[in-house]
Amino acid sequence: MASTQPFVTGDMPAAHWIDRYVPAPARPFFKLARIDRPIGTWLVLWPCWWSLAFAAPHAGLPAPGGTLPGWAPTGLASGGWPDPVLIALFGIGALVMRAAGCVWNDIQDRDLDAQVERTRSRPLAAGLISVTAAYIFMFALGLIGLAILVAFNDAAIWLGIASLVPACLYPLSKRFTQWPQFFLGLAFNWGALLGWAAATGTVSWAAVALYAGGIGWTLGYDTIYAHQDKGGDAAFGVGSAAIVLGDATRPWLVAFYGVFLVGLVVAGALAGSGWPFYVGVVIAAIHFGWQVRRVRFDDAASCLSTFRSNKWLGWIVFSSIVAGNVL
Repeated sequence: MASTQPFVTGDMPAAHWIDRYVPAPARPFFKLARIDRPIGTWLVLWPCWWSLAFAAPHAGLPAPGGTLPGWAPTGLASGGWPDPVLIALFGIGALVMRAAGCVWNDIQDRDLDAQVERTRSRPLAAGLISVTAAYIFMFALGLIGLAILVAFNDAAIWLGIASLVPACLYPLSKRFTQWPQFFLGLAFNWGALLGWAAATGTVSWAAVALYAGGIGWTLGYDTIYAHQDKGGDAAFGVGSAAIVLGDATRPWLVAFYGVFLVGLVVAGALAGSGWPFYVGVVIAAIHFGWQVRRVRFDDAASCLSTFRSNKWLGWIVFSSIVAGNVL
């Protein structure tokens, strides 16, 4: 029988609430789902909420011909606040589907994780959960995600189903490419398309621009994160942008985050955002500059804290979009 003793994964504090309050048999499942490390949920959720906020003034407006379905004229509809029900549903959905993705990732990487100091205490790598139990858990999480998805309109449902392709592909990508961060960007930013579809029933060029920019954002933050594991990745022969870029990572971060800012500005312009949004873009650019300056690629703690700071970047962008709508 698998052990249920408390354990600590690499970047988690020892006295976590999971070990204090969750029944012992359930603890490994909570940690397999990364409930103890919510930054991944935020990174999945932000493109969803950004898109919902951009789409809010356009919900219910007619779509003229000549562009992608869902394009609405500039100029804000009354209010401009994102639908709170959709905000809540996407919040739950991001938590559940990110958890399912973590389970799938750890199933694929369990043998590699067992050989790396930072990851060897993960539940599957440490033998605390069987592979069969992990698959059952992932299936249960998927059913919860499906229950949320079917509450949306048809366009969002089909987009949600399509999101399984990049989500399933990402954990395998490090085995056939040096740029798994790109595949992570495809998966983690799908909400930029899905959010607009859920709010309007269609997809617009603004959502496409946000999605493309979000891939640049993911390339930046996940390359920073990957510097923690570059030694092990190189030893095992798996791909990583941190290995490819090496000492040249810093200028590439400027390029990656620049792609995000361009995509964000284009999305805002197409969605008809007001001037407060562009003030927020400037603040976001300053935050990115801080990240690029302060991260030390040979220091795992610096990489992790810089990576986690992207949660606050998400709040900056979301607040700016909403302010651009309502002001």
